[in-house]
Amino acid sequence: MGPGDLDQALCGIDLPPDPNVLAGLKGSEDAGVYRLTDDLALIQTVDFFTPIVDDPRVFGRAAAANSLSDVYAMGGRALTALNIVCFPVRKLGLEPLKKILQGGLDILNEAGVALLGGHSVEDDEPKYGLCVSGLVHPDKIMTNSGLRPGDKIILTKPVGTGVIAAAIKGGIASGPSMDAMIRSMCAINKQASEVAVSFGVKACTDVTGFGLAGHLVEMARASRCRIRIYARAVPLIEGAMEAASMGLVPAGAHSNRKFFSPWMTVSPRISEELRDLMVDPQTSGGLILGIPADRAAAALEALLAQGVHAAAEIGEVLDSHPQGLLEIA
Repeated sequence: MGPGDLDQALCGIDLPPDPNVLAGLKGSEDAGVYRLTDDLALIQTVDFFTPIVDDPRVFGRAAAANSLSDVYAMGGRALTALNIVCFPVRKLGLEPLKKILQGGLDILNEAGVALLGGHSVEDDEPKYGLCVSGLVHPDKIMTNSGLRPGDKIILTKPVGTGVIAAAIKGGIASGPSMDAMIRSMCAINKQASEVAVSFGVKACTDVTGFGLAGHLVEMARASRCRIRIYARAVPLIEGAMEAASMGLVPAGAHSNRKFFSPWMTVSPRISEELRDLMVDPQTSGGLILGIPADRAAAALEALLAQGVHAAAEIGEVLDSHPQGLLEIA
């Protein structure tokens, strides 16, 4: 489903008001948040997708890390998960399915999340993901509407999974670039989220199908502000620039550029390859954090100390703007 499709599908559907819904469909947030008490709120999210790599266990790990990410993007603690499986058992047999599920369980165990069960259906194309529940204090929720002028923008993972996946499909991806992509996709965002919460961060989203630029546009619009990022400061997965220079750009990147271009301005000094990487759809990407300037350096240092080694300051929030704008310099 492309950018904007869900908004059109939901157009005209009225959601009944509920004062306990702290984040939901209307805010285009990463997960839903429902207040249980004055001190406790429930986070719920669901995500699944088709394989991006051939190795079923790696696919399971990446899908699980991706599913957990939405809870972490809201500043929450993931507690439980349910598997969602679509799989052609009659065609592929049970062994690859077992490896997918084991890969997902690997990530859940790493994150300290309990698997409670799930649901499976026979399907022609494999799909896997999780429905995840977590908890957060209502006053510590991070949202994509929390940016304020003066904030610094920090990204916690490199970008480039889309172009490298295209290179893998074309049979021309190098071993080091495949390994780097897998490491990035399978890294959970738990530590990055915990650091952000400890610094009182209020603005966050994770980078997935809309690409870095698309998710920044969403934050700018939701926060009614203007963002400037510096493309050369954005961390890239090893081999991503080379893949983009060969034209190995997924269709989703072209869709993202077309849809989000009304809210974007790009410096003519930025190469075509780097422009493509700014809209490259990501699988299990990092967190975008908006951090007050006086805390940004300390937060970045804390992220690096907690093993979030790709974390980098990539831009800033300049001022208020009613429509929200993204400048890529």
